[in-house]
Amino acid sequence: MKHYSGLDELLQADRAAHDYFAALPDYVREQIASRGGGVNSLASLQDYAENLTRGDG
Repeated sequence: MKHYSGLDELLQADRAAHDYFAALPDYVREQIASRGGGVNSLASLQDYAENLTRGDG
């Protein structure tokens, strides 16, 4: 799995990550973007989003 320097590079280089991020609720995207340096792969993006939305069900 390829790792990127952060969220911006990930979203530019990985179409699946871009599409996944775009489909998230606004508040989740904002939370992830505020800590984007630690999001360096699609898997880390999905893990972070799942942690943020776990209480929404």
